[in-house]
Amino acid sequence: MGPVSDWLAENVAGAAPPFAFSLIVGGHSNLTYRVEAANGACFVLRRPPLGAVLATAHDMSREHKIITGVAKTAVPVPKALGLCEDESVNDAPFYVMNFVAGHVLDTSEIAGKVLPEPGLRSALGQSVIETLAKLHGVDPDAVGLGDLGRKEAYLDRQLKRWRTQWEKSKTRELPAMEETYELLLAAKPEQKYTGIVHGDYRIGNMLSGDDAQVKAVLDWELCTLGDTLADVGYVMNNWAQPGDPDADGSPTSIGGFPSREEFIEAYSKRTGHEVTSVDYYRSFQYWRLAAIVEGVLARYLKGVMGDDKPDTGVFKQRIDRLAESALHLVRSLG
Repeated sequence: MGPVSDWLAENVAGAAPPFAFSLIVGGHSNLTYRVEAANGACFVLRRPPLGAVLATAHDMSREHKIITGVAKTAVPVPKALGLCEDESVNDAPFYVMNFVAGHVLDTSEIAGKVLPEPGLRSALGQSVIETLAKLHGVDPDAVGLGDLGRKEAYLDRQLKRWRTQWEKSKTRELPAMEETYELLLAAKPEQKYTGIVHGDYRIGNMLSGDDAQVKAVLDWELCTLGDTLADVGYVMNNWAQPGDPDADGSPTSIGGFPSREEFIEAYSKRTGHEVTSVDYYRSFQYWRLAAIVEGVLARYLKGVMGDDKPDTGVFKQRIDRLAESALHLVRSLG
């Protein structure tokens, strides 16, 4: 056996060698592998990309700590089973969690197959809203996550961080990114609500069950503390409605899900939070995501993302659309 197999056999309960490893494609940040043990048990292994990266976005001990803390709440997450920080084992830290059965509904086609009835889609939509409300109701200090990050000045920190990331990783000049940044700074709203911010909350980052319930929220690498309305803005950008010109295969564009307005109303009722300036947060999240995807594009161009080889031209088109959407929304603010 190799070092990783040896570590799994010694440190993960129920992990019986030999192991079969397969890359779970679809994510473009950390690398995720399904691990099947000789006894049929399944696990998931997460590790950073193979090259130099933005450290805080690929900190395995931090991500392990997050899901361990969140697992103490009513928010469904995979159970953390082990953390290896000895880089001699796998050339980088990694952690292991349990395998949760479910569907990743990242396209309208998959959503239609898994949830063929509009009533099922409506139920899943309500589960997505309820799960987000539960997350934003968690006291970070009570679950060991009070030191995850500063709670105040979220937008200031994020604007600075992703502006820096954009400058470090950009593959070309994109004027829309610069103009949006200046406008976002000028229009920044006051932070009203503070809690755990997932940072990438969307249906495609969840495992959904046949019963139309969220079985697990995944991909916590961008999680921090701060302005919870940022998650609302992010999910709204991914919550396309039938007929939207920018639906781009969004799972909710098939119809049957709550509308954006219904989502916000239900979330507000559940949390007691007034959702104001949602278009600001949507603009910010388009801009932020453009910076994130540009970083992913840069890593693919450097060849540090394993065997997954997407069409980088499609990435550039997506970044351009994100930047233009961000600029359009921030310009529309009154």
